[in-house]
Parts: sequence; C-alpha cells; structure tokens
Amino acid sequence: MSTTDQFISYIQAERRYSPLTVGAYRRDLERYEAYMRSTYAQDNLCKVSEPMVKSFLVSLKDEGLSNRSINRMISTLKTFYKFCMREEKVSKTPMLGIHNLRQPKNLVKFVPESDINKVSFENLDDYTIKRDELLFELLYQTGIRKAELIGLRDQDVDRMERRIKVLGKRNKERFIPIGAGLLQLVEHYQTLRDTRFATHADRLLLNDKGEEMTPYFVYNKVHVMLEGVTSLKQKSPHVLRHTFATHLLDEGASLVAIQKLLGHADLATTQVYAHNTIEQLKKIHEQAHPKGG
Repeated sequence: MSTTDQFISYIQAERRYSPLTVGAYRRDLERYEAYMRSTYAQDNLCKVSEPMVKSFLVSLKDEGLSNRSINRMISTLKTFYKFCMREEKVSKTPMLGIHNLRQPKNLVKFVPESDINKVSFENLDDYTIKRDELLFELLYQTGIRKAELIGLRDQDVDRMERRIKVLGKRNKERFIPIGAGLLQLVEHYQTLRDTRFATHADRLLLNDKGEEMTPYFVYNKVHVMLEGVTSLKQKSPHVLRHTFATHLLDEGASLVAIQKLLGHADLATTQVYAHNTIEQLKKIHEQAHPKGG
C-alpha cells in the first residue's frame, strides 16, 4: 500500500472524515502526485523538497486557481506530511516554509429576518406540507447542517428537555434547544408521517416515498422556499445556517454560545459572523450619522 493510500485509510478510519472530505483529499493528492511525477520524475512523495512544493503551488496559480483553492491544497499537504512525520516516513516536512496565501474576507450571506418571515406554508394537515415546514424550521431555528438534518432520528428529539441531539462532524454529539412551537410541529408531522407510512426508514424526516432524504432533495426544497423571498444567488441549507447564526448575534448572543450551537471546533470559525455584523453597523453609521459618509 502506498503512503497516499495509507493516509486515506487513516483519515477514514481514525479521523473519521466524511466521504466528501476524504474524496477532496484524494483528488488533491492525486493532482500533487501527477505534478511531481511529470515535472520531477518523482513517484515518492516522501522525497519531495520544499522548493518542489513551491513550484507546484506556483503552477496552480498559473492555472488560474483562486487563493482559497490553493490554501485548501496547502492544508491537504500539511495534513498529509504531518501524517508522514508521525509514521516516521519523513524526518522533516517540506511544508515548513509554506504559508497560506492572503484572500479577501467575504461577508457571510444570510437572509434578513424580514424576508425569512415571508416564508409561509399552507395551514393544512398534509404530510408533504408539514414535512417541508419542519425541514425549513429545523434548519433555521437550530442552524444544523444539511447532513445533520438528514441523519436525525425520532429518538434524537428530547421532549422533556426540549432539545435535539445532533451528530456532527467527526461523530461529535451536541444538544440544541428547541422552542415549544417547533416541538409541536415535530409531533404534528410525526402523526401525519406515521399515518401515511406503515413502515418507513429510521429517520425523523423522510422523502415522499417514506425513505431517507438525499442531500439534493433537501437542497432543492430550501432553494424553492427561498426563491420567492430573497434575491440572494445562493439559496441553500447552509445559507439558513448562516442566517441562524447572524440573527442570534444581532440579538445579542455571544460568539461562544453560537460556536457551541453550530458545533464549531474553533472559535475563529465563528468569528466570521462578527465581521458580518461590524460591516452592517458601518453601513448604518454611514447612512444615519450626519458625517457618516
């Protein structure tokens, strides 16, 4: 087994990275290997030097890759060589002098509260309507990820404590409080679901056939719901996650509390929402203060 294959097995079995993340690492390393083979006739990545890595990164820039994409590649290579160091396949990492490229800070895209409130559902005892409403409200009221939503089971809803248990990245569990209205919606939906499907998949939310929802199914539902209320180009479940965090921050929630609710491992990841709020305050100051402009 090659060092690359050993590394992929490591992040799958020990680090428990998601299939999408593992696939991204694999593609990055295949591209890196191909460059080293064609440019330096080097098949052994453990014998690559720092100048060789730098020339590879320059080639990515020449191909038109963004700084964000190149930084992702750098992250992949640093993780790979950290593994090689641990396994004593290299005595020194060639990534020591490699630093991330500067990239512009993009403001997080979110839906204003006034637009979110425009999303409405018919007041009917219809399974699909209540399912779509619950799908939307869970994403917006809890900030969970698309994959976390799909993985929810009935037993993850704690009625006594009014909270849901979420299995996040790297199988980390966290608990998110839910309001009485959302709990009532869950119970109403479950009644309709169990009436419609005698037997169904072991999931809280199901598709129209009583089966586990796909990521595309969830994305498409959210896209349609947001289509008529916002001009944002991106209308995805992740936008609702950003909206959840931004609205909490706007109402005075601390970054640490939002970090725990979102399941971020690092507070720095959550701080992007603070930057968003500061930019909003700048706009208000410019528009409202006599000398703001």
